[in-house]
Amino acid sequence: MGYPDSDGCQSSSTNRYPVATTQSGYPMRRIVVMNPKGGCGKSSIATNLAGYCSKFRQQVVLADLDPQQSASEWLALRPETLPTIEGVSANPLTLDLPKQRGIMLIDTPAAIADEALGSYLKLAHTILVPVLPSAIDIRAANHFIELLLEQRRVLKERVKVAVIANRIKQRTHGFTALQKYLRMLDIPYLTALRDSQNYIRAADNGLSIFELKARDAGNDWREWRPVIDWLGSRDSLPGAKI
Repeated sequence: MGYPDSDGCQSSSTNRYPVATTQSGYPMRRIVVMNPKGGCGKSSIATNLAGYCSKFRQQVVLADLDPQQSASEWLALRPETLPTIEGVSANPLTLDLPKQRGIMLIDTPAAIADEALGSYLKLAHTILVPVLPSAIDIRAANHFIELLLEQRRVLKERVKVAVIANRIKQRTHGFTALQKYLRMLDIPYLTALRDSQNYIRAADNGLSIFELKARDAGNDWREWRPVIDWLGSRDSLPGAKI
């Protein structure tokens, strides 16, 4: 399986890029990775998507709104020989939103207060919610997703939302329970990403999973294909003019 135009992770989108820009190309497409529950893999999702998009010579901005700065630390490790990803550290009130064509991945902190949710929604065209396979994580996700779906911008489809099962182990009670919950939601359940050491190995070297060799990470690439396909489709873009 080759990279990046492999049968494992190449989008079926007719857009020039696998991850679609906004309809006119302007302003920059903003994908927010969000879940107030800590440790669910938000930074991993954001950095791996940033690495994927950069392979197609899209302008990519990685905005780190998390005080832990995990995404920024990953970017600092990134080899200079790889395509450039611009890094930005800010908070939702001070983040400068680029107006040029491209993709902005926004990594958010844990413990976002309910009343602060609106500030993050104003940043987003698309929200990805990673959820871990545990009872505690499912309960936390349920509260957050219920709150999210009540927001005006989501109800009016100015923001599109989807969920990802993260760090799963097949044939476990936790994953079975998580699958059952996610399939009941009224938003897309895109994929289940396995608990793979490849993510740790990539992150330790400032790489995305897609910058590892196919023989090592091919199975992981295939699990991302539904995410790439959805982000490349109009279904993932706001229904109302931005």
